[in-house]
Amino acid sequence: MKRPATLSRCAVLAVLLLFSVVTCGQAFAAEKMVGVIMTGDIPYYREVHKAFTQTLASEGFGPGRVTVVMQSPTPEPMSWTNAARKLIAIGSDIIVSYGAPATLTAMSETSDIPIIFAAVFDPHAVGISARKNVTGISSTIPLSSLVRNLKSISNFSTLGVLYNQAEKDTVAEANEVRQMERTYGFRSVRFNIARPEDTARIGRVDALLVTTSCSAMYFINNIVGIARRARIATAATLGSGDGTGPILTIEANPAEQGSTAALMTAKVLRGARPSSLPVLQPKKIDVVVNLKEASSLGFRIPPDLLSSATHVIR
Repeated sequence: MKRPATLSRCAVLAVLLLFSVVTCGQAFAAEKMVGVIMTGDIPYYREVHKAFTQTLASEGFGPGRVTVVMQSPTPEPMSWTNAARKLIAIGSDIIVSYGAPATLTAMSETSDIPIIFAAVFDPHAVGISARKNVTGISSTIPLSSLVRNLKSISNFSTLGVLYNQAEKDTVAEANEVRQMERTYGFRSVRFNIARPEDTARIGRVDALLVTTSCSAMYFINNIVGIARRARIATAATLGSGDGTGPILTIEANPAEQGSTAALMTAKVLRGARPSSLPVLQPKKIDVVVNLKEASSLGFRIPPDLLSSATHVIR
């Protein structure tokens, strides 16, 4: 009887090698790259990103399936531009951006790569929600509530509003605060904060309100220090993370921001188009009262504000 043909040892090795190359190639092709733009060392963005990576992994897009490449530009236009261009150049399949400046910059650099944003105060006001390759979750909070509660802590007559003229969302916030002047009985004074030395111009006000400005949050320690020396109350729309920040913070919950952005990213990785995913509004708003800071400066927190706070720093 004729014996069945058998593969030589060399042929077997060749087949195994070919299989290995094909398998590795398929695994490599399956791995996606997610580029993230997280401006500076801002605590709020760090919390957003932590929730983003955890949720993305829980959706099955952890290491091995997705490579997350981080860019952490300083809060200025050229740095944002360089960050976006680097992520595009290395072949990012999706760009995730935290904050309006990073998102707008990414939009100006690509109309093809999907962009998922988080922590953008008012996407519609700055034109973010009008593009087919862009979606995400806004971080809108009721500024009137922030001003009203700050007024209950310190009956200020002049409110310093810290913003950055290069950050469109913060200009919109400053304009919204100005519209409240007659209702709450105060005058607003704007301080354009783009560089550390700009904080030295802050003065002759009874209280401070820090907008979602990346540059203002980047220099938040300087700002809080100025408020302490002047013994004036402070409020912010982004948390400072370590409990040493403003007396009052009302912010979109950072964990929800990051988790929602991750869920949207997972859907796009599975084949969904960003245009099919509507821009979402935050469901969770945090009210953080820094009782320790307030007490050290001699301010009393009203009982109703204290009881309604989601977090009290003692």
